[in-house]
Amino acid sequence: MTAPRSVPLLGDPIDAEVRLPGSKSETIRALAIASLAEGRSHLYKPLDAEDPRAMSDALRALGADIDDRDDPWSVDGRGGRLEGADAPLDAHESGLTARILCAITASIDGVSRIEGRGRLPQRPMKGIVDVIRAQGVEVSGERLPLEVSGRGPLWGGRLMVDCSESSQFATALMLVAPIMHEPAEIELIGLSGSGGYLDMTESMMRRFGAGVERTVTGYRIANTGFVASDVVIEPDASAAVYPMAIAAINGGLVVVEGLGRSSRQPDLKIASILATMGCRVEWGDTRVSVDARETRLDAVDVDMSDAPDGALALSVVCLFATGGSRISGLGSLRYKESDRLAAISAEIRRIGGEARVDGDALLVGPGDLRGVDIDPHGDHRIAMTMAVAGTRIGAMRIANPAVVDKTWPGFWSFLDSLVTG
Repeated sequence: MTAPRSVPLLGDPIDAEVRLPGSKSETIRALAIASLAEGRSHLYKPLDAEDPRAMSDALRALGADIDDRDDPWSVDGRGGRLEGADAPLDAHESGLTARILCAITASIDGVSRIEGRGRLPQRPMKGIVDVIRAQGVEVSGERLPLEVSGRGPLWGGRLMVDCSESSQFATALMLVAPIMHEPAEIELIGLSGSGGYLDMTESMMRRFGAGVERTVTGYRIANTGFVASDVVIEPDASAAVYPMAIAAINGGLVVVEGLGRSSRQPDLKIASILATMGCRVEWGDTRVSVDARETRLDAVDVDMSDAPDGALALSVVCLFATGGSRISGLGSLRYKESDRLAAISAEIRRIGGEARVDGDALLVGPGDLRGVDIDPHGDHRIAMTMAVAGTRIGAMRIANPAVVDKTWPGFWSFLDSLVTG
């Protein structure tokens, strides 16, 4: 574990253009699809961080040829003909990787063991396990580690997937549907929020030539496979929330390059909420700006079930708003790298803010804020969220700062650049 990291106190409003790392969600989806496609694909501007590395290492063990040494990454896909791995597949702490690997290993011949680290073995897997069991595949349990006894491509047909705990179960199933024996009719059960991540899945599948059609209850997907493609990975909207929040609480201006009005990434919702709170937000085709100069932040009552990760940075912004705020739809945060609802409310109270969990909602209000040493609870998003608060409060240190390497290895350099210009 690395030594604590001091968060720079900005003092003055920022005026910055930000270029973010590639989207974790897009990079992982693209790696999986390219490995199932026929031919060589190239991924431009991918996220080089722990979660995508876990996916690329696992796919390589299953027979895909992946060169991720330089940008672009190249992937020589096997046209759905991957093969069982001799050693366990390590998903590290990536829930998306683990769930996609369940669906992929169920679609190939052989027994595969999937393992995870940190809290990942505690996170739910039943939604995808139930579906592949219904297709005749043996699975050893309902949480990691799992042994999946695949017998080649899944049959297809009508598939019902319970998304009440995570939309990632549906994403995993959608990604293997094009290599099934028959076209798939995927029916989504219990989906509440996070639909934007399925939009992202659908969009990435189309970029690799998949036939995806929306239905009233889910998706109809042709069993025509994937074709190799060259794709450019968007910047990560889940990372964009932090500079936006820093601008909001420090009274500055930030321009996020590479993300615009056409992006399907759910966490961009925070920009619209910041506009509701009083910031001036302008959208372009390839950029979005948040201007909080001369802004008084208003409290909000907002449902973030479709972008729960972005709610963490929003909770810090609410500490500097007039009055108490309510952020609801956050039940899924209990099943992340930490229990994020419990962790963020605890750390907000430690710095003097008001925070209380009410069911699936977080109630946040201002207080007499002070800098303290922060425990990120082993969670990259808790570390980055509390660092945002530290840029305004000062005297803040984050324990185990390397935890941010999971999704944004350059995060601390980014904060330092706001001071140095």
